[in-house]
Amino acid sequence: MDQLSLIKRPIEQEFNLFTEQFSEVMTYDEGLLAKVLSHIRQRGGKRMRPILMLLMAKNYGKVTQTTLNSAIGIELLHTASLVHDDVVDESSERRGQASVNASFDNKTAVLVGDYILSTALLRVAYTDNRAIIENLAQLGRTLASGELLQLSNIQEEEISEEVYYRIIQNKTAVLFESCAAIGALSAGATEEEVEKATEFGRNLGIMFQIRDDIFDYFDSKEIGKPTGNDMAEGKLTLPVIYALKNTPFDSMLTLAKKVKAGTINSDEIAVLVDFTKQCGGIEYAEERMNDYRNEALKFINTSVTDPEINKSLTTYLDYVIHRNK
Repeated sequence: MDQLSLIKRPIEQEFNLFTEQFSEVMTYDEGLLAKVLSHIRQRGGKRMRPILMLLMAKNYGKVTQTTLNSAIGIELLHTASLVHDDVVDESSERRGQASVNASFDNKTAVLVGDYILSTALLRVAYTDNRAIIENLAQLGRTLASGELLQLSNIQEEEISEEVYYRIIQNKTAVLFESCAAIGALSAGATEEEVEKATEFGRNLGIMFQIRDDIFDYFDSKEIGKPTGNDMAEGKLTLPVIYALKNTPFDSMLTLAKKVKAGTINSDEIAVLVDFTKQCGGIEYAEERMNDYRNEALKFINTSVTDPEINKSLTTYLDYVIHRNK
């Protein structure tokens, strides 16, 4: 059995229900909206965030329609944020497929993103659970503030690991936090249990983003983006931040500043990527990723008593660390 099948095993039926209902809300009868939604559905994805929510609900009780509506809502919010992110970043690809803004145009992408976001809010309203609704609404605010923090950080000369973690906390980890917290809430978990689930989701999300950032230093068609793409967009991630802070080469710092200024070329990016690898940046990022994995394991070992769910969540951590895209 492959890792993803093993992860989904305790919630296989519930996940199938989620997939059916999610496909329904991402379908429209006719016109441009129907074409764009069809385009987005084709790129699919592994649905790691809804899987986490369903597993967390099952850990604290059972998956209900409230859980499913919440999972659909959060996946719709995530989808809308990706559509909008591609417009902001002027990206032409998403998961190896042409982005919505590239296939259609920016206006269409923004409007369809708004439609999906509104659908997310409508779906989560069906839960009739104030705590869940507030969590998802706050998630939308945090994701937007994370994007703005990243944009403003590109314009700042300071290169800071602390700011890097603030950005990935607001851009990625918060999604996993909300999935874990809402999953627990939907199953009637106590306030203390929800707090522990939230911390688990945060650690998992940070791991996830560090792995994504490591991908940027290697060339792979499976990943769906070229090497050094983050640098081309003005972003300095954990591996190069470590290398710059621990290896005093003024020439590399000059290149890093060109990244932030948006004036770096592809040859210079290649030099900076090679410098990062030679100076231990990848190894450092992997160490930090494993630190967060160990923190996440503490939750599994103390708060997940069902052997099958325990195995599933442990495999989930391993999958995040060892995935190749």
